[in-house]
Amino acid sequence: MKHFFNRRETIVTEALDGLLLTSSTGRLARLDTFPEIKVILRADWDKSKVAIISGGGAGHEPSHAGFVGKGMLTAAVSGEIFASPSVDAVLTAIRAVTGPRGTLLVVKNYTGDRLNFGLAAEKARAEGFDVEMVIVADDIAIPGINQPRGVAGTLFVHKIAGYHAEAGADLRTVAAQAAAAASDIVSLGMSLSTCSVPGQAHEDRLGADEGELGLGIHGEPGVERIALQPVADLVATMTNRLAAKVDEAGDYALLINNLGAVPPLEMGVIANAVLSSPLSGRVRLVIGPGPMMTALNMNGFSISLIRLDAAREAALKAVVEPHAWVPATERHEIAIISAPRRLSTRDAAMSASDDSRNRRLVTALCAHLISLESELNRLDNRVGDGDTGSTVATGARSILSRIDALPLKDPAATMASVGEILSASMGGSSGVLLSIFFTAASKAMAEKADFAAALLAGLDRMTFYGGASVGDRTMVDALAPALAALASGDVAAAAKAAAAGAESTKAMRKAKAGRASYVGEKDLEGVPDPGAVAVANAFEVAATLT
Repeated sequence: MKHFFNRRETIVTEALDGLLLTSSTGRLARLDTFPEIKVILRADWDKSKVAIISGGGAGHEPSHAGFVGKGMLTAAVSGEIFASPSVDAVLTAIRAVTGPRGTLLVVKNYTGDRLNFGLAAEKARAEGFDVEMVIVADDIAIPGINQPRGVAGTLFVHKIAGYHAEAGADLRTVAAQAAAAASDIVSLGMSLSTCSVPGQAHEDRLGADEGELGLGIHGEPGVERIALQPVADLVATMTNRLAAKVDEAGDYALLINNLGAVPPLEMGVIANAVLSSPLSGRVRLVIGPGPMMTALNMNGFSISLIRLDAAREAALKAVVEPHAWVPATERHEIAIISAPRRLSTRDAAMSASDDSRNRRLVTALCAHLISLESELNRLDNRVGDGDTGSTVATGARSILSRIDALPLKDPAATMASVGEILSASMGGSSGVLLSIFFTAASKAMAEKADFAAALLAGLDRMTFYGGASVGDRTMVDALAPALAALASGDVAAAAKAAAAGAESTKAMRKAKAGRASYVGEKDLEGVPDPGAVAVANAFEVAATLT
């Protein structure tokens, strides 16, 4: 797997310097022990309050350094990728930020972190520093385990401890609030792939149709492999297990964490699934979705819950300086605002009517275009952005879903309706172009009842606005000759001309319009334009029905 880095040995220090160079001036700094000892701390820290220190191996960005700032961590100690920082590194951080009010260490429950932070705490106490440590063990993946892992729920503890420290509470109070919070957190993660460490060979242990449930944040295997399923089913499995670990009464805060490589679009789907599950009835605050405690480029996510009380709610809602923290929002229903309704004389005239011949034609055309979705996407992956089939199928499905409302006895009104449907549902340039085509054809048909001439008028307007002409390697290469042949009234000849036009695009090594115009000649060679293929198929269906 490919990565962006210079040398494996410097990836962590360069990443930390990147964070410092892009943070607000005067907000963050690093100690001069860098790079051997990697401590990021508040540049404005005056030791007048309890300090909060956390850290661990790199690879979890933005944790931990991304959460250093007013209201959260005072300092973060980083090890190498997935490796705990040394005792000396932790002790150096304690010495750098601890004042009379003392320091709290927030540690995830991994052996290396417990030992290195623990020994550093003991050494610091021997030097006279007042130090407390809280261990977070929020992972519920492994039933009955004595030492559950600390995962993304640790962020709740960072936020709550930071809030009380910033408010001026003493060390015992801050530590007690942090420990109580840690005991009330549950988390569970799942992934569709293992993570890849820069500079190391990568081998994914999962099959193409497998995911892992209950995996950790260092790429360690999950508790079980599960078959790839719709997100709603995957989330249901996770939320059911989390629900079994929380009280039936009471409100909770929910944190939806991206483990590194899930696209924002899919994280939105995940968030919707979580907040549509039965568990959502217990959720009062939502944090995320976002990448907060990652595992490099793991294609997975985790869900964390913490039981709320008034103090925790205030702590989680408090504004903080670090931008990596996603502000909490109150759980709410989707707001819906009525769209303006347009009613014109033409709309009133376009009332639904049925015509068996036209219904059969429209139904057959749409069904065939839907069946081509995968093939057209495959072609478009070669010459475009891979969505022609999906775009065309979306438009066809929208027309089918509204077929009972179409004025099928009136061809001009039907084309106008199709134009309206495609403009609203189809999307992309194809949707707009076809909407222009049918809208202009409808107007021409209303003025003169000549179907072929009306379609040619639609083509004229489509090419005027779209800018494409025959030879530019677009759907026009099939549509223009087909409509020219249709002018003689021969649908079979039109279908033959459309097929020949689509075939001709295979030899066009340079596209002059559309996404294919950004593709090199070598990639276009021998591949027909998917839009032209769709047009040819539509005329083929029409020819069989007329």
